[in-house]
Amino acid sequence: MNFFNPEKFHQYIAEAQTADFSGWDFGWLKDRMIQQNPPWDYPDLAKSYFDKTTSLLDMGTGGGELLSSLAPLPPDTHATESYQPNLTIAQDTLSPYSVVVHAVNKNTSLPFDNEYFDLVINRHDSFDLDEVFRILQPGGRFLTQQVGGLDNLELNQFLEENFSFPFFHWGLESVLTKLYEMKWSVKLAEKATLLTTFLDIGAVFYYLKAIPWQIEGFSPQTHFEGLVRIHNIIEKQGKFITTAHRFLIVAEKKGTAS
Repeated sequence: MNFFNPEKFHQYIAEAQTADFSGWDFGWLKDRMIQQNPPWDYPDLAKSYFDKTTSLLDMGTGGGELLSSLAPLPPDTHATESYQPNLTIAQDTLSPYSVVVHAVNKNTSLPFDNEYFDLVINRHDSFDLDEVFRILQPGGRFLTQQVGGLDNLELNQFLEENFSFPFFHWGLESVLTKLYEMKWSVKLAEKATLLTTFLDIGAVFYYLKAIPWQIEGFSPQTHFEGLVRIHNIIEKQGKFITTAHRFLIVAEKKGTAS
């Protein structure tokens, strides 16, 4: 296999290995990975519901970066986070906004009373739809933007010898099916395919380091040949393009708040 500019390859990989990643901040990838924006504006849509909201939950807040950007927030705002290193970051980020941050476990119920929230928002965090239904007031809304199960599949195709993708069936249709089986009224449902452009191999490595569930056991040692193949394409074409998948849902819990 040809190996174009190996010195540059090793330099970029070393930079990405030592680069810090905390909260949910992908700032290191600026000008190295370019991703198209979806046709909707998630932050603006979330804020559009705040006027009629007194109790808000942000599920999977990361380091609280997005939630803090939506201020001013409803008076009773909470956030959850399951990744331990993010908790302190989220608490520091959100404490000036009087947001209570709750540590949660993916396998347990949410630590809130039934019918507590007017609005639950969730960007790119997993959720149990039964639990979201339980904690929402009748007439309350659930807004979520999700990463589709085929997200950036080209990375897996290049890097995995035995190709597997456990999230294959996760998408707009599977969530809509569940919503329609329950007492929800779907107000908005959209999906989009977006180009993701990697401009150097360091960006590819950093991205996969930040989201380890994309390729199980990923490392520059275990996936060296695949990384070289991607690096060679970038060296010759100036970029490596993959396809991001996103979907958006706004659903209302049927009934009238008491």
